[in-house]
Amino acid sequence: MFGLRGRLDRVGVVLSGLCMVHCLAGLFLIGAFGLGGSVLFDPAIHRFGLVIAFALGVITIGMNAVRHGHRLPLALGGGGVLLMGSAILAGHSAFEAALTIGGVLLVAAAHMINLRRTH
Repeated sequence: MFGLRGRLDRVGVVLSGLCMVHCLAGLFLIGAFGLGGSVLFDPAIHRFGLVIAFALGVITIGMNAVRHGHRLPLALGGGGVLLMGSAILAGHSAFEAALTIGGVLLVAAAHMINLRRTH
């Protein structure tokens, strides 16, 4: 039913959701219980996640946008990656969480639009 590009778009949506859960769970666990700050907010995890988001986005959002000719997924995905990159520079705070969540929502929306446009 879905080709490789469609499957990669679905993976992008799932990874965006997992990133958001990671961010919210981290804020909750640290805020409520003071647990897991050194692991959940390790900068290496965020840099790795941004690299994966960027690579997967370029491959799937970019290739599918070329295929179906709509630029909205490119704009949303690019904006989302910029927000996530800004979050890394913002340091650990509620502002970082807001930037990250906004970014992953934009990237997930770009993947979902790609899925609708190509199928």
